Amino acid sequence: MSVLSVVIPMLKVYYIGLKVLLYQLFNKSFLLPAGNSENEGQEAVKRIKEENLNQKVEFIHLDLTSLKSVHWFVKTFSDRGLPLHILVNNAGVMLVPERKTQDGFEEHIGLNYLGHFLLTKLLLDKLKQSGCQESCARIVTVSSATHYCGELDLEDLQSCSCYSSHHAYAQSKLALVLFTYYLQQRLTAEGSHVTTNAVDPGVVNTDLYQNICWPAQLLKGLVAGLLFRTPEEGASTSIYAAAAPELEGVGGCYLYNGQRTKSADASYDEELQSRLWTLSCSLVGIQEQHCKAY
Repeated sequence: MSVLSVVIPMLKVYYIGLKVLLYQLFNKSFLLPAGNSENEGQEAVKRIKEENLNQKVEFIHLDLTSLKSVHWFVKTFSDRGLPLHILVNNAGVMLVPERKTQDGFEEHIGLNYLGHFLLTKLLLDKLKQSGCQESCARIVTVSSATHYCGELDLEDLQSCSCYSSHHAYAQSKLALVLFTYYLQQRLTAEGSHVTTNAVDPGVVNTDLYQNICWPAQLLKGLVAGLLFRTPEEGASTSIYAAAAPELEGVGGCYLYNGQRTKSADASYDEELQSRLWTLSCSLVGIQEQHCKAY
């Protein structure tokens, strides 16, 4: 394994992170008044019910490292007979040591991308049924500024030849943007009343950073309170994408700090988008006729 193949992606990721922190230092965070564990999910449901006196709130557990769990979740939700107006793809891991999901995928590409790909694809008919001309259903997918330094290797999507957690993470975030743009093309071509956008939450003070190198851990401890965004601030652009009236019918955008922003040049490569879509269908076991690329 080449040392450069590990060091260069690491330096690129930290360079992007530094640029974002400097932006956040000199620019006001976009903020709207506004878990990834079952206990946290149930607690959130309880709090929503108490604060809004609304009993129609429910938590359904989903493990995106398991395709079986994704299928179970979709069936469980579908059996409720409810519409689906907003889907936010927000789960993720960052810079984890090399390990596999339950289905044998490298964890970054498996959880961050393929789990969300399958979830979205299986819920797409429900979203199409729920959207209408006056009010489109919306898909919001959380990417990251690290997608700017991501390089998608379709011949080695699982990072088998040379594992770098920084490359794997950035690749998964680029895949999410490519997926978002290609899906919007398909939805537009079909005339569906569903829009999909990618969002960048910025550098947010969460426990995602537990796997960064120790100098970065030390720096985070010193500056997080000043430079990092709070989880509420980080969630604001996702909420904006999901609910803002001015984004009604608007899809295929990359949103950062409440504004439309240009994403990485590679994310606009339509051939790469199409090839990734086809490969993703194969990896998650969706029949090609249901995933045919335009």
